[in-house]
Amino acid sequence: MIQLKVRAVPPRALHALLDQGVDPLLARLFAARGIASRSELAYGLDALLAPDLLSGSGAAADLLASAIARRARMLIVADYDCDGATACAVGVRALRRFGADVEYLVPNRFEYGYGLTPEIVDLAAQRKPELIITVDNGIASLEGVARARELGIATLITDHHLPGAELPAADVIVNPNQPGCRFPSKHMAGVGVMFYVALATRAEMRRRGQFAAGAEPNLAALLDLVALGTVADVVRLDHNNRILVTQGIARMRAGKMQAGVAALFAAAAREPARATATDLGFGLGPRLNAAGRLADMSLGIECLLSDDPARALAIAQKLDTLNSERREIETDMREAAEAVLDCADVAGRASVCLYQPDWHQGVVGILAGRIKDRTHRPALAFAPLADGTLRGSGRSIPGLHLRDALDLVAKRSPGLLLRFGGHAMAAGMSITAARFEEFAAAFDSVCTELIAPSELARTLETDGALESAYMSLSGAQLVDREVWGQGFPAPLFRDQFRVESQRLVRERHLKLGLRHAGGRLDAIWFNRTEPLPERIDAAYRLSVNEFRGLASLQLTLEHAAAAQA
Repeated sequence: MIQLKVRAVPPRALHALLDQGVDPLLARLFAARGIASRSELAYGLDALLAPDLLSGSGAAADLLASAIARRARMLIVADYDCDGATACAVGVRALRRFGADVEYLVPNRFEYGYGLTPEIVDLAAQRKPELIITVDNGIASLEGVARARELGIATLITDHHLPGAELPAADVIVNPNQPGCRFPSKHMAGVGVMFYVALATRAEMRRRGQFAAGAEPNLAALLDLVALGTVADVVRLDHNNRILVTQGIARMRAGKMQAGVAALFAAAAREPARATATDLGFGLGPRLNAAGRLADMSLGIECLLSDDPARALAIAQKLDTLNSERREIETDMREAAEAVLDCADVAGRASVCLYQPDWHQGVVGILAGRIKDRTHRPALAFAPLADGTLRGSGRSIPGLHLRDALDLVAKRSPGLLLRFGGHAMAAGMSITAARFEEFAAAFDSVCTELIAPSELARTLETDGALESAYMSLSGAQLVDREVWGQGFPAPLFRDQFRVESQRLVRERHLKLGLRHAGGRLDAIWFNRTEPLPERIDAAYRLSVNEFRGLASLQLTLEHAAAAQA
């Protein structure tokens, strides 16, 4: 049973925004999302937090500027997801524009696992780097950094994941979540951290006079990559992240993007001139992630690094094929998971842990997200590895910090978790196959302790009724122009409608004709096949429907029930 809840709108914040000239609808929406002043809606680059606020950025800039000056060989070690791929592309592109000798290495997840492991360092050492730079990983790589030190290789860790009790003995660490860092934005993705390191390095090189006249690189040209990685990693869109994403999307809409990003838009059949965060999160991101899930993320990184539109498009089409394969694998895994859930007492548990011996380790993260959505419980899905261990991926709900919950399991049952890491809403972990049931029980015990019973009830937050004047194409376009995402959710309204027509399209989507306040509206409910009653109480989003060059308003339903008389 889904409970609908209206977001509270603080009157003082609402009045302040109205007094400052914000559109009445947007003022209501922004106030409900914690915005109290128009200054928090300033998305110019001059509103970005200064790089020198980020601990380690100055030391990283000094390290990199000196390495560039002496033509030291550098190697970026990337993670194998969208955030890692975009962070790698930002690092390679920025450093090469600075004149650096830099290459990259992305571990194959099926052979080496996650992070800067000693095995990855040994592999990297074959390229004889003087400096290893990690992006979107490394904060937990104590052994890998130690191995690099043994081999005489300097290390610069750039990461955003939460650190453990001990930090690696790297030459420099840049991570807004490391102890003592007072950078106000704790939610930057890995790509954002690397972008900030690039900003700091440019400033240091400028100070040293390392740029020829007129040759200082414009790093704003990399903001399309920053926006893509930030949205795809589902980090909280605080003010600083909204600036990065807004600026990146603006460049996409203006046609100023990397050839690889343009190619991903084409492969996803989406229009960059109308780019939104939804396009990045559900169109481009999954195609890029497919390389790391099923094959080798080097393919995705090469797409982002290519300046040849034809080559980038050819790679993007390969990524699109991999994404189709990923969908097929995911469908099979989801059906198996649903069969288990149909026979399980999920209501009596605070979490869900599932494992099947034929599941694909590259897809368990997506599966965990689907299970979490269905059960409204923290969900972990595991797949087997060749060495007899299980690799899992988890997704959480509001009310449980997943990485902290795993840390508590590890402290209470030493040795149960072989490895884990992540953040509040997503995490990865490894266990031995023989201890799966023991781990599932231990994790559920922690979840039961940490999650309030009320937080296990499925709640859908809405923005209440929509004023009739905004239930129009212009209203949808007004909302569409803003950047919404994790922690700054897209508006969801609630009203009553009369259903005048309904039919299935593509055998799985419910197309509707609705009447509200005397006007007729088109609507769609994706992945819904059951018919609706004549009168409904519905939660919906405003959307712009493009068909044969014409734009019109369409409501996208997310929930509906029979309206009460």
